[in-house]
Amino acid sequence: MVVTIGLNAAGNSMAETHRVFLEAEGFASHGGWKLDTQFNFEMGSSYLLAHGLGQPVDDAETTVDFPAPGVYHVHVRTLDWVAKFNHPGAPGRFQVLVQGKPLDTILGVRGRDWAWHDAGEVKIEDPQGVRIGLRDLTGFNGRADAIYFTTDPDDVPPNDDETLTPWRRAMLDLPETPVTLGPYDLVVVGGGYAGLGTSISAARQGLKVALIQDRPVLGGNGSSEIRVWSKGRMRIGRFPSIGDIVAEVADRADYSPGPAESFEDARKEAIVRAEPNIDLYLNHRAYDVRKDGDRIRSVWAFDTRTNERKEFTGRLFADTTGHGWVGIMAGADYVVTPTNQSRMG
Repeated sequence: MVVTIGLNAAGNSMAETHRVFLEAEGFASHGGWKLDTQFNFEMGSSYLLAHGLGQPVDDAETTVDFPAPGVYHVHVRTLDWVAKFNHPGAPGRFQVLVQGKPLDTILGVRGRDWAWHDAGEVKIEDPQGVRIGLRDLTGFNGRADAIYFTTDPDDVPPNDDETLTPWRRAMLDLPETPVTLGPYDLVVVGGGYAGLGTSISAARQGLKVALIQDRPVLGGNGSSEIRVWSKGRMRIGRFPSIGDIVAEVADRADYSPGPAESFEDARKEAIVRAEPNIDLYLNHRAYDVRKDGDRIRSVWAFDTRTNERKEFTGRLFADTTGHGWVGIMAGADYVVTPTNQSRMG
């Protein structure tokens, strides 16, 4: 939260402006909402997604202390995610809850691009332990990035990325420079099967490894989130032992997609955490690199729940993201094949 004391032309103190800024991904309970990290490059942040396949999901909720009682104007960063397709209906509708009561404004009904929408105002009488929630109304992928409360009716958050990013950092009281971690012998970005095999193999050969994964679970497509079973032939040819580590972490699912529990997220994580040479960073999204000449010196990542930035320094780097993000950010040659599918961030 932020408190600003303004000055008039004579230099005298004016009324205080009280502010509270909440990232939806930082809510204490996400309820049935899901943390979506795949469009950080497009919209500048993680956000919560109400993916209920047509059934409204459980409320997301958190508790915050407001700086003072008063009437607060509420702004929510969201969009109508089907507007870019010229599709009517606004299926991603939701509301903000304050102390369990929904504000009148229905959100997610306008705007093809991410922007701050006026959600009305609310009177806060007891500023301690105020419950704030998100209520999904449709189950069809409502999107909520952040909520901003301010006692100043003219205090509207910035929408342009160049201004919004430092503004968001200031609201969260985050440092201007990232925390530096390392140096590591090997920094692995991507916690799917390729990243798991690379990290475990390197760690067992004595290398100090940082494994960075932007999801809360390991396994990538072979996790409970995607549920593609592991059915490759791993012990064939001239190098029959090359698949041993994959077999060690692989699921034992009977169907693809199968029940979430059959993909054994906890077992994958336990195997990694049992390796003393691996530092595991779940919920961390790599977004930039630093180089010395043509060599990568570090990878920058941010915590998808808090937006805290970290710099991972190392000697070697492995891009196991599946999309080649680290290679692209480092300036490697790449080819993009156009498709007819539109991005739905």
